[in-house]
Amino acid sequence: MATAKLGLAAADVRRARTLARKVGRPIVRLAQQHTTVSVERATVRMAGLAGADSEGTPWVNRLLDVVRADVGLEHGAALPVWDALVRGEAEDLLTLAQKAAAGSITFRLPDGRDAIRARSAARKQVGAGVRRIDARRRERERLVKKIGDAPRQPWIYLIVATGDIYEDIPQAQAAAREGADVIAVIRSTGQSLLDYVPEGATREGFAGTYATQENFRLMRAALDDTSRELGRYVRLTNYASGLCMPEIATLAGLERLDMMLNDSMYGILFRDINPVRTFVDQRFSRQVHARAGIVINTGEDNYLTTDDAVDAAHTVTTSQLLNEYFAKEAGLEDWQLGLGHAFEIDPEVPDSFRLELAHALLARELFPQAPLKWMPPTRHMTGDVFRGYLLDGFFNLVGALTGQGILLVGMMTEAVVTPWLSDRDLALQNVRYVMNAAGNLHEDFRPAPGGFIHRRAEQVLHESIELLERILDHDKGLLDAIADGTFGLMKRPADAGRGLDGVARKAPDYYNPASEILEAE
Repeated sequence: MATAKLGLAAADVRRARTLARKVGRPIVRLAQQHTTVSVERATVRMAGLAGADSEGTPWVNRLLDVVRADVGLEHGAALPVWDALVRGEAEDLLTLAQKAAAGSITFRLPDGRDAIRARSAARKQVGAGVRRIDARRRERERLVKKIGDAPRQPWIYLIVATGDIYEDIPQAQAAAREGADVIAVIRSTGQSLLDYVPEGATREGFAGTYATQENFRLMRAALDDTSRELGRYVRLTNYASGLCMPEIATLAGLERLDMMLNDSMYGILFRDINPVRTFVDQRFSRQVHARAGIVINTGEDNYLTTDDAVDAAHTVTTSQLLNEYFAKEAGLEDWQLGLGHAFEIDPEVPDSFRLELAHALLARELFPQAPLKWMPPTRHMTGDVFRGYLLDGFFNLVGALTGQGILLVGMMTEAVVTPWLSDRDLALQNVRYVMNAAGNLHEDFRPAPGGFIHRRAEQVLHESIELLERILDHDKGLLDAIADGTFGLMKRPADAGRGLDGVARKAPDYYNPASEILEAE
């Protein structure tokens, strides 16, 4: 647990969390009252349905399209799907999906004894999938104990993004050998807007590699080999966001990924995905992450790429408080909350370094047991690689001074080119130097009581409290605040955005065995 250094008023901290809970509760109720196509597809994936047709459309999409056309989405997929299996329409899910796609099956909503039999069969098969996720979590725990873990935090987090999984693998292994503790395979641009998960190993992606189950499996196996070689478990990260958030979370659990980017509002603000769709999907996905023992990374750093990092600092803190509430309500524990923030103040601003220290220390003390994810400068990188390298060194120093948990490696070529391996080596050297020289400096660093850093942290916390109070004054609370452009200057109304047509309000007889199991946990 981090040592308190700011002396924040306990009443202010309690007030902030109480307000975040009040803002978040209506959103949780909204999520509980709705389902989405991706939640239902994730449920069928847990039961083992995989693969795609000759055109690359996943069988789970083909199956759900027919179920929805026949009986709607509001009852859930489980009852009509397993009713068909119990009635002998097909011997397994794959055959059922293929017959449904060919138009040879009509689904129905069972009742009476038929409904009881369908529920029992669905619960059994989906429950087996949840047990596979449980087994992968235990496997991770055994490997960490057997191989060894990173010697200390912060974990050094480095991005790989070639578009080709077979090129990503050697780059990821090289990065681990140079000191990276976490490898993030950044996702291909635009995948968040696909309402399906591509199938198989992929070799073409724009500014990233597609998130697929096979790509997850290949990279996890490669990093396991490197973990044994190095004597420390190397963690793997991908993205559970966008229109297929629940499905990707499920695949990550099945393939033993360790971290997933999973922010409650990122897809709304920066991908124009419908807010209701996003909140429903993120709650289910976080329940899966909680069960799988996956650490989530949230995306507050993105607000500072579109808004001023000084003026909008309180929106980051507000979002962190909301993300914490949503995550814990879904079952995640403190050690799984990689809440995001970033070093994005314009270097020309007077006292910019002191401001960054104040913001980072505020986050550290508000969430003392969370492995905060500290993000490097991007917005004000100019192409001057020497200046950029110095800025990254300052960023690393703030991370050391404030005891951050996950340190993303900054690149001096940010905003110029996709980094070369040599760029990554230099960036890792920067991190190693700062951490070797000053990694324990947080033990000695104490801002002066009543000084600049203390006053700035208090100001940001008070502004966050005021913002949460204003959100509560809106007729529809957080949904209205998002529509007004409160976060990241992005205005996203609740009745618009991509994926709205994939949302359904649950009927009284709605049944989902995955939700039933995860809610019980």
